[in-house]
Amino acid sequence: MTVTEAVTHRRSIRKFKGEAVPRETVERILDRARWAPSWGNTQPWEFFVLAGPPLESFRAANRQRLSRGVPFSPEVPMPEAWPDRLKGRYGELGKIVLGALGIERGDKASRGGFYLTMAELFGAPLLLVCCLPRALRVEYALFDMGLIVQTICLLAYEEGIGSCVMAAAVGYPDLLREAAGIPDDRRIVMGVALGYPDTEAGVNNFPRPRAPLAELVTWVGGG
Repeated sequence: MTVTEAVTHRRSIRKFKGEAVPRETVERILDRARWAPSWGNTQPWEFFVLAGPPLESFRAANRQRLSRGVPFSPEVPMPEAWPDRLKGRYGELGKIVLGALGIERGDKASRGGFYLTMAELFGAPLLLVCCLPRALRVEYALFDMGLIVQTICLLAYEEGIGSCVMAAAVGYPDLLREAAGIPDDRRIVMGVALGYPDTEAGVNNFPRPRAPLAELVTWVGGG
């Protein structure tokens, strides 16, 4: 597998098999991911891996709270508004995902059911909880976190492990602290669901749109 193949073929998995991922596989992925770059080699990241009963406890509590309509209270602010162009891309993906699931956009009950499967991490057997020291200035540390999370996802893909970076996993940080024993001096940033993908599921196979390069790049000087 080339780097290009990993980058272009890896996708967010929205339906996992229940099969457990061997601990040695996860440790191999994380051990290699340590080579991701960071500011001055500070390596500010820290990870808690939830599996088995602790994960099931969190999964049930996360679903229950979301089903009651409790607002998220993440420890890192999440987007509340988008510029029109980005909002359009976001909306386009939502339509594609619902279409792959056979859910009509006006079918609120089915859409709500899908959101509950999201709260349950799409059935993933592992949740990687990504944390930073609370004392850090978060803005640049988040850049470092993004670098290692992408690295983890690509290395997981190489191992045949699917991934989904999930804000829905960290909307209720108190549940994660209880399930994983995360100390208060760590800031919970993001969750990454990991597991073997259900390759037959339509929601894991739809074509993924990307903006044309001309929308993203401005050349100044040069050829």
